[in-house]
Amino acid sequence: MNIVLLIAALAVQEVISLQVSLDRLGFSPGCIDGRLGGQTRTALLAWQEANGLPAQAEADARYMPVLLPDEFLYTNVVVTAEDLAQLGPFPQDWLERSKLPAMQCETVMELLAERFHCRQALLKTLNPHWSNAVAGATFRVPDVLDRAVRPRPAAKLRVFLAQKFIRAYDADGKILAHFPCSIAAKEEKRPVGTLTVTTVALHPNYTYDPVNFPELDEVQRGYGKLIVPPGPNNPVGTAWIGLSKSGYGIHGTPHPEDIGRTESHGCFRLANWNAERLARMVEIGTPVEVVAE
Repeated sequence: MNIVLLIAALAVQEVISLQVSLDRLGFSPGCIDGRLGGQTRTALLAWQEANGLPAQAEADARYMPVLLPDEFLYTNVVVTAEDLAQLGPFPQDWLERSKLPAMQCETVMELLAERFHCRQALLKTLNPHWSNAVAGATFRVPDVLDRAVRPRPAAKLRVFLAQKFIRAYDADGKILAHFPCSIAAKEEKRPVGTLTVTTVALHPNYTYDPVNFPELDEVQRGYGKLIVPPGPNNPVGTAWIGLSKSGYGIHGTPHPEDIGRTESHGCFRLANWNAERLARMVEIGTPVEVVAE
């Protein structure tokens, strides 16, 4: 199987179309960027498996989601005064973070990249006039929201540690969704085995405990525990799925472009939009199998 050949012949615009189609279907390619990366390939493989299709080694439209023409691929969004009012500082100091009303995005570009599941670099490419990001300005973005498939309830989740993705399955074992993830940097913090979902929370706050951050300076380690408010730049992002191993969960992130490329202190990180989608698919008691592969 050489999935590289399947998409190697696609132009950048066609790759964006493939990524948008997969994202809408719940098979996330990560941040949409028009690149032929590993996360797009594994998302396509998952979609093919879910639909009983072979993993093709040739660019064959029979084994891919429908590639979208421009009129269905992009949409225009107008930046509002409300959008600008949401923007806020993102201090590095934990005490200053705890004083904020919310952990919001810092810039319009970050806000729109988060909202429309793409890299900030893609927004710059689509919008050469980006410097004029004021209220009333119109920008071109991937159309991932209006035609997205509604998530279905999952009977089971499986976390693939080596491959760094999470899949949701129905009761018959069919793949319902696929999401790239980040895992713990230290192998001893990767809990292989079967866990269960114990809590599900959208827009959670975060309890900062200096014990978990030995790399910080003495001043920040001396603060004690702090409550950091909700928001996309909250350390656990916009969704938290607590697991039956104490301190472990599946959650969002302030840094979606780093998913699958950097490692965590111990939990499983997803892009915020994927964490929210997955949170709507599970319930307390849903089994979560963590496998080494």
